[in-house]
Amino acid sequence: MEKEISIVGGDLRIVKLAQMLAKDDFLVYTYGLEKAEELAEFANIKQSNTLKQIAQKTKVILSSIPLSRDGEHVVAPYAKSNIRLEDFFDLLENKKFIAGQIEEKIKNRKSIEAYDVLEIEEYAILNAIATAEGAIQIAMEEYPKTLLGSKILVMGFGRIGKILAKMLQGIGAEVYCEARKKEDLAYIKAYGYTPILLDELDKNLPKFDIIFNNIPVLILKEERLNLLKKDVLVIDLASKPGGVDFAYAKAQNIKTIWALGLPGKVAPVSAAEYIKQVLYHILEK
Repeated sequence: MEKEISIVGGDLRIVKLAQMLAKDDFLVYTYGLEKAEELAEFANIKQSNTLKQIAQKTKVILSSIPLSRDGEHVVAPYAKSNIRLEDFFDLLENKKFIAGQIEEKIKNRKSIEAYDVLEIEEYAILNAIATAEGAIQIAMEEYPKTLLGSKILVMGFGRIGKILAKMLQGIGAEVYCEARKKEDLAYIKAYGYTPILLDELDKNLPKFDIIFNNIPVLILKEERLNLLKKDVLVIDLASKPGGVDFAYAKAQNIKTIWALGLPGKVAPVSAAEYIKQVLYHILEK
């Protein structure tokens, strides 16, 4: 397995990952992690001065998950200056490139061996665990009552929805799950949750104390927000553009939290371990 790797940008998860790799005797070259002072204690973590310099060091380059939020720059909160995607992409020829939400034009280049971590099922499932725990942490902090006995709706029964519903049930919440697929509705019933058909969503919305949304399309529009209890807590876990009309919710004093990137915020060490596990499987190929 290749034991040299370059890392460009990334959040706290990537900082923790760099430390883990160094402890596993990797030689790690970094760019865009200049503000991560804790990396200086590792002799086998080398900070590079330019993107071009780091691209010349190794055959494997790892970057942020997701790679970008604005479509122009690498996500790099520990960098001293912005890292332009176009400058970065020019240096990926003949490399193994590992990141999240990689642009299709990069994936389609035959000269780049690209791995989108967010499309790897192993990582997606592990990452969903930290997301679900983080979502429950937010609910406990922001909702003035116990979750035990609360009526909670989980919208979307994908990876996160499945894990979140199970955790909420374990806490003692009254769990309802919205889904569209017949097989999902059957599983929801089999697991002991109450299934909610999308066609029956509107008439059920007024009963919920907390709503978790995992659907990345605008599903909680004005007309549906008007149906909610005034003291409801809405936690949106969906990626951009999200599933809630946030401006209208704010105008109506509906407490809404858009909780993006929870693994890196609430469990950066565990999140780094998940990335490392997937990374090692890629490098062993």
